[in-house]
Amino acid sequence: MKTRALGQFGRVLPVVFVLASLFVEAQEPPTPTWQPVRRNLYLSKDPDRAVPEVFVAARTVTTLRFELPCDPARTRMLGWEGRFEPLLVGGGSVVIVPLRELAPDDRFMLVVTLTDGTSLPFTVTAAKDVVDGQIDVFPDSESPEAVRVELRARQAENRSLRAENWRYRREETSVEHALATLLANNETALTPFRVEEKWRPPTPELDAEVSILLPKGRTARGRAAVVFQITNLTTGKPWTLQEARLMDAATLEKKPFALRASAASIAPGETGRIAIVMDLPPPESVKTGDMLVLELFGNAGLRQGYVELDLSALAARVRR
Repeated sequence: MKTRALGQFGRVLPVVFVLASLFVEAQEPPTPTWQPVRRNLYLSKDPDRAVPEVFVAARTVTTLRFELPCDPARTRMLGWEGRFEPLLVGGGSVVIVPLRELAPDDRFMLVVTLTDGTSLPFTVTAAKDVVDGQIDVFPDSESPEAVRVELRARQAENRSLRAENWRYRREETSVEHALATLLANNETALTPFRVEEKWRPPTPELDAEVSILLPKGRTARGRAAVVFQITNLTTGKPWTLQEARLMDAATLEKKPFALRASAASIAPGETGRIAIVMDLPPPESVKTGDMLVLELFGNAGLRQGYVELDLSALAARVRR
């Protein structure tokens, strides 16, 4: 469904803001751009083990890597004609390239035979959340190389988890996230913000009130906030914020922000608040026409609204 032009249903707020109507028409997200991932696959010697799956996408190269060389004459995929490029088999690699997207129920049997005579079956199917870029296959999960690779993977995972925990701890103690928490809990009076503008766009399924907040003193001089108070008017399903994005309108560069919600989802008949606090660039660095775009994506990942902020006009408002 196409989003209508801003002038048909939007509103130009004095000097600073342009708001597009939220939640009126959900815009289909663009076709996902697959980011191929690399993973390790450790096979079991149990004869009852499930056949491992390989997730592929159109015109995306998926490579299976083995510890031993593959036998090209005995490596084959059934029913590949017209759906895939011919398999490329060389050394310890098997390369799969689909010519077009597969249907969710498409499944192709791939049998890879190594030079020692070991035959390994795989099921090639359509990518779901991710597409396989490279799979490092270890037929013997207890081989020295498999153990070394698994150890490195566990160490990398532990480092990532420690970094993520540190990031969460920093968020919990950061000023921006603390302010967003207060705003989401409707404690605006406890923050250094004032409500600059409010707007209630026409919405068929959600009663949404949008508030723009600016600093009322020096404490938050370099910040601004946007608060969405949303009442779910539907009778059958909760509304959930899937993602929020803040970008430079000209370069599409993503900008950091703090987000807090009063609830994970908003049930039918219930009201919730979503608060976003962002840093503002120094006024002397802002040029006429500099804009930030804040986008909201709701149920099923559909874009359901956006807010545009004119940074040059915003700087003038903050200085007064």
